Amino acid sequence: MMPPPQPEPSWRKPVGMIVILALIAGWAVLVASAAEPVGRLPWYAQALFYTVAGIAWIWILPLRRLLRWMELGRWS
Repeated sequence: MMPPPQPEPSWRKPVGMIVILALIAGWAVLVASAAEPVGRLPWYAQALFYTVAGIAWIWILPLRRLLRWMELGRWS
């Protein structure tokens, strides 16, 4: 009996990893540019800002769909 054929590697994963690195680099530039105005806020407001900005902008909004696309090949 012949073994089942192996699936070919997808090009979406390397492209997705490059996009993820670009998103993180862009976020780091935005955070660095906002450091002075945000630095004037109290520590708890800074913590809230960076937590919300990091979770919402990086992980929830673009990366959830990007990771789904990398795995399944569709955005929705």
